[in-house]
Amino acid sequence: MWRLRLARELPRYLLQALAAMGLLASARFAIAPPHPVPVRASTSGSAAAVDRAAEGFATLFTRSYLSWDSRDPEAHRLALAPFVGSWMETEAGLQPPESGEQQVQWTQVVQVRELASGERLYTVAAQTDTAGLLYLSVGVVRESDGALALGGYPAFVGAPASTGAAVSAHLREVEDPALATVVTRALRNYLARAESELAADLAAGTRVSPLGRTLALQSLDSLGWSPSGRTVLATLRARDERGAQYTLTYELGVLLSAGRWEISAIQTNPDS
Repeated sequence: MWRLRLARELPRYLLQALAAMGLLASARFAIAPPHPVPVRASTSGSAAAVDRAAEGFATLFTRSYLSWDSRDPEAHRLALAPFVGSWMETEAGLQPPESGEQQVQWTQVVQVRELASGERLYTVAAQTDTAGLLYLSVGVVRESDGALALGGYPAFVGAPASTGAAVSAHLREVEDPALATVVTRALRNYLARAESELAADLAAGTRVSPLGRTLALQSLDSLGWSPSGRTVLATLRARDERGAQYTLTYELGVLLSAGRWEISAIQTNPDS
């Protein structure tokens, strides 16, 4: 009898239990409602996004600032007029000498530092024909409307810290003669711009951008596995059509397919 009574009353007990659970859940959300978790922007990578326009602004100012001709002082003033604010001295404080001239041959942003105020300090390398290589620190700010402006007078600074070439890590030598043969042949065809011959050693779907010049492979001096074990580093000697000789290192992606070594990349990825 108790089994029959339990079977008859079980649905009602389950319904009451579900109702009680619903009331408890409602009370919990009323007392401590859930809050959305804010999504934070990733802080990986550089501290500040690259601002190409600001870099160009600093570069153009550097070129105009360091290029002058004493025979035409007005040209220097006009070149700097778009950069100089109403509070700055004429020509951003530069007074060229009474004789001579100076021209900038090339410029390159080599360092950027963002200040707490939002101003960015660009270090611009400028090769001049008279004073040689100079480094100019140029502050650039973005106004409220997005316009670029100088943050103040420039400053001559030293070059970013550097030292001699880093000692290469000891690489595990490639001991497979078949792989060495394929790498040597592929590099010889790559340097010679022999695209059809090179294609025979490329893995399916591999794209390689041809060189802009032709080089002749003289020797393969070393061939070792990279730390990842998926690529090899080949140091070689090559010669151009004028007789200049170069020591070069190429990284090649390699894979073993059906017992045969194939090249999956040579130094660069033309699709990225």
